[in-house]
Amino acid sequence: MSKAQEDSADSAVQGGKRAGKRVKGSWPVYLIAAIFAGVVAGFISYFFLADSLAALGIPDPGRLTTVGLPFLRGAFWLSLAVAVGSFMVSAFLISPRVPGGDNDRLIEAPLTVDGHVAARTGAWAALVSALIAFLEVPLVMSDVSGTPFFQTLNPQMMGVALSQIATSQVWLVTAIMCVILAIGGFVSRMWAGQPPLLVLSVLCVVPLGMEGHSASGGDHDYGTNTLIWHLVFMILWVGGLIGLIAHARRLGPELPLAVRRYSRLAFIAICAMAISGVINAAIRIEFSDWFTTRYGLIITTKALLTIALGILGLAHRTLTIPQLKHKPQLFRRIAIGEVLVMAATVGVAITMGRTPPPPPRDPNLSAMQIQMGYNLDQPPSVINVWTQFRFDVMFGVIGLGLAAFYAWSVYRLHKRGLSWPVGRTIWWMLGSLGLTLVMSTGIGLYMPAMYSMHMLAHMVLSMVIPLFLVLGAPMTLLMEAYPSGRPGQPTIHDWVVALTKSRALRVITHPAVNLVQFLFFFYALYLNFDLYQVAISEHAGHVIMNWVFLLSGFIYFWEVVGPDPLPHRAPIRVRLLILFFSMPIHLFLGVYLMQLNQILGEEFYLSLNLPWDQDLRNDQRQGGGIAWGFGQFPLVIVFGKLFMEWLREDHSEARRFDAKADIDHDQDLSDYNAMLEQLNKTGDQSVFRQQ
Repeated sequence: MSKAQEDSADSAVQGGKRAGKRVKGSWPVYLIAAIFAGVVAGFISYFFLADSLAALGIPDPGRLTTVGLPFLRGAFWLSLAVAVGSFMVSAFLISPRVPGGDNDRLIEAPLTVDGHVAARTGAWAALVSALIAFLEVPLVMSDVSGTPFFQTLNPQMMGVALSQIATSQVWLVTAIMCVILAIGGFVSRMWAGQPPLLVLSVLCVVPLGMEGHSASGGDHDYGTNTLIWHLVFMILWVGGLIGLIAHARRLGPELPLAVRRYSRLAFIAICAMAISGVINAAIRIEFSDWFTTRYGLIITTKALLTIALGILGLAHRTLTIPQLKHKPQLFRRIAIGEVLVMAATVGVAITMGRTPPPPPRDPNLSAMQIQMGYNLDQPPSVINVWTQFRFDVMFGVIGLGLAAFYAWSVYRLHKRGLSWPVGRTIWWMLGSLGLTLVMSTGIGLYMPAMYSMHMLAHMVLSMVIPLFLVLGAPMTLLMEAYPSGRPGQPTIHDWVVALTKSRALRVITHPAVNLVQFLFFFYALYLNFDLYQVAISEHAGHVIMNWVFLLSGFIYFWEVVGPDPLPHRAPIRVRLLILFFSMPIHLFLGVYLMQLNQILGEEFYLSLNLPWDQDLRNDQRQGGGIAWGFGQFPLVIVFGKLFMEWLREDHSEARRFDAKADIDHDQDLSDYNAMLEQLNKTGDQSVFRQQ
């Protein structure tokens, strides 16, 4: 059957299901939700902004900015939620058209009609988000300078906005990301493109989480990281529900399955939002300020709306999900009401960024607290590096989450009557819990303050933690712990199998590409002095840098020594060659840093005013020595694993030859001897003819 015939058949099936029922578009729901969020944000800002501007000493820029900026931000968050929810539906909540119903061929599956509509909706929503984000650039300039909006549209004012105002820069970055997302949504026709688009749509919120009240003052590392978690789970929660409403109004297939999958995500999201929201608020204001200040009242209102949403979510679980097959309209009605409450919550939350918070609890912040979020009282030592503890809200949570999910998967595997090597579990726990421990103790604490500790943390994040995680074989565990879905209805098992067959993974794990990416990020950071300065002085740069270390190291060791299946794994001799080639180059940079006279990040390190004598040049030499000597640790483990794998492969090949010889009575040896005898006779005859 041709693709056109498949599309026609798919349309016919959907048409048969919808016979006698009215298919409804969802654009009115999107529009009403976006306008509602914008009106709530604009209304609160209009009445609170006068005091905010007076407190900041900024003239009133006019109603177009006063109301327009928060209104458009509310519309932006709802339009981005539509994009996230649409790609969530096309990627994981409904099934694509799997060829022949064989879930092993999921990577080849095109989208169904409903999946295609969802992906197109996500693309249009991303395009709207991009346009709003572009408009926010001059609006922010108007807001912070008190200049009327239309006067900020000249090139000079725009140049100032993009070069000096961090919030305008963040909105520009977000706009570019949304444009890329929109292009991908319009172009992609296959299921394989939908999970990456979902990931990119969620990442669009990260730049916005890096600025605002949470990114400044004491404990700003906690404030920023909790805000990122809050925004990520908020957009997944709101977006997923909007995507489900659209799917239900289209009378799309597999609605009960989609709702059950979303319900699990929604429960996790509301718990994460509640915890991150409470921590974020507790950092910035006292609890008594929740009821006595305008900023606190906004937080209280947002908290009450979140509780209301939790109650509506409980109603879904207890009332609508059991009746989905018989009363799908009940789900749509409650869900639409829930989206409106979500829109109001988003609108309230937006005003927090434009309302001055109460004075900080400690107005006398040190340079370290302003730059890093916390104080360091003494230089690092073997003892205090492991006795100091400050939980890392970003990587500490990820480490604990990875450990818990792995343990749950092993439990599921044992319930299926299967076994799992204890060694792999130990490796994974060393990596995941080690990530939490390293980033929450002295290594993570001193990492932003000293070059030597930065390099030690870099080596651990890129060469130790990833190696341990890779040896835990997470992809293999997921494929064994979760069964394949019904024909044509892929599950986690099938999604992971599709990942191991994807072209993108084939490219990323190609030996040449893998080697280049592992060395590139290492050299790019330390040979570009300006890039290093930005990476250590900005919290966003610090977080991105740590993520790059982890992901780059994981991909490198995954291809070199990982037991998980990959699209194309190089032979052992090639992987050994990569190992012996990459490590000396990696170590050479350590020698270079030990001999470098220019001090990396000197301006930032001096600005911290550490309470002990600083010898920055000597500290940098120590960091170079760590880079030079640390590579020997993973080299021993990786070489040992590859050598054992080589021996097993050699023994396996020998056993195959022996088994074949037993079956055919060593026919290969007989053929070889016959060939030698024939060559010998041919040689004798040639000599006789010459004589």
